[in-house]
Parts: sequence; C-alpha cells; structure tokens
Amino acid sequence: MSTFTLKDGTEIYYKDWGKGQPVFFHHGWPLSADDWDAQMFFFLEKGYRVIAHDRRGHGRSSQVEVGHDMDTYAADVTELVEHLDLKDAIHVGHSTGGGEVIRYVAKYGNNNGRVAKAVLISSVPPIMVKSETNPEGTPISVFDDIRHNTANNRAQFYIDITLPFYGFNREGANVSEGIRRNWWRQGMMGSIKAHYDCVKAFSETDFTEDLKAVDLPVLVLHGEDDQIVPYKDAGVKSAQLAKNSKLITYPGFPHGMPTTEAETINKDLLEFFKS
Repeated sequence: MSTFTLKDGTEIYYKDWGKGQPVFFHHGWPLSADDWDAQMFFFLEKGYRVIAHDRRGHGRSSQVEVGHDMDTYAADVTELVEHLDLKDAIHVGHSTGGGEVIRYVAKYGNNNGRVAKAVLISSVPPIMVKSETNPEGTPISVFDDIRHNTANNRAQFYIDITLPFYGFNREGANVSEGIRRNWWRQGMMGSIKAHYDCVKAFSETDFTEDLKAVDLPVLVLHGEDDQIVPYKDAGVKSAQLAKNSKLITYPGFPHGMPTTEAETINKDLLEFFKS
C-alpha cells in the first residue's frame, strides 16, 4: 500500500502504476481513487503512467478533522506531485475532483513544467450554489439537505444517491447493482466529518478566477442528463471561462459517466491526450 505523509502529518493513500507520460486522476465526493478503475486500467494499457489518490478524509487516507477545503486539497496535490516528481502531467478531475484540478493548476501548476493539460469531467466549476451573482445556480437548500443526510443518515443516503448519480432512476435504465454497491463501499470508507465539510467545498467555492488564469489546454466533458451538476451551469460556463478549452457534451449521459460510459469517455480522453 503506497502512502505519503504530508507536512501536516496527514497520510495520503495513492496508486502509481506504469511508465510514460503521467496522468493524475482526481476523484469526486465522497469517493476514492477506486472510482477511476475504468480509466486507470485503460490508460495503463495504453502506455501511460497513471496516478490516483484518496483525498484527505476519503478512502484509505487519514481521517483528519481539518483541511476539507479546496485550497488545502490543492496544496495536498502539489505535495504529492513534488514527492512523485511528476512533469508534463495531465490532470483529470471528476465532479469535486474537477474543482481540485483547476485550483491546483491555477495556483501551483500553470506553466511550470509540472502540468501539460487538464480535464474537467462532470465537474463543479465555476460555482454551484445560487447567489445574487450566480442566479442560475443550485439553491443552498439542496446542499443543506446533502449535509443533513450525510450527518444523520449516511449509510442509506449513500445508497439512494447512486440512482440519480448514474441515471439509474431514468425509465429504461440498465441498473447495475454492482456499480451502486461499489459507490456505497467507497463512500462508507471515508470520514463523515470530511464528507460533511466537503459539501461546502464543492458547492460554494468559486473557481471563476482559476479558470480564467489557466493558459494550458483544458478539456471539459459533461453529460447533458447530469442530475447532480447541471451541465449548462457548470461544463458550458467552465469552457467559456477557460481561454484554451474544448467542450464536449453528451446527450443522455449521467453524472457518473466515467463509469457507465467508460468506452466513450476513454476514447475522447485518449484523443485529447494525444493532441
């Protein structure tokens, strides 16, 4: 088991397989590096070096009380990147992980040789919560409900949320109980405190200036039937803000499309990596 101890004593679990150009995968809330199985295996076979970590408080990393915010997440990433001495890496983030990617690249990896490209998949930037400056956002009451259910009914809530997450609540959906159970397994591995605090991090962090600051190529992928992070409020706006971006949207694809639609997603990722 590969672990790295950060400067503040937090132990971060990570996977690091293969050789070649590094591809660093950043998972979403409240999951782990395991959520990237379909991509890790595929790109390892294509000759890439693939890395994925469990964010602090998630998966097999330390269940610390503090640091569950985007600035700390990005700082944690840069410590691990420097430890592994990654250069010319491609950083790929899903959902909350997309916020982590763009904050990390803007703050630590823009034009310093560490990062080559970035990918945001079903990601939370530029900002999710509704406000006077973001009237099309999601009402804070939605995130309050997520916090309440995480704090008081986590085991059942983590089963229930898999239905909209993967579009399994849609008529005619091919429901996979294995995928649902794997999501629940990953979620329940992590810390209730980290998961509760992370709701604020993914919903209220404003990534507008991060997106504007990144000069590197950015690929934005978003499903048009995303019931967790609506694509018009996230993917479309992120692509407009990032100066060197490409946007691909997919009719009917759900939030968890890297798992349910891995063949399509991996193909488009590979084309971007090689471009």
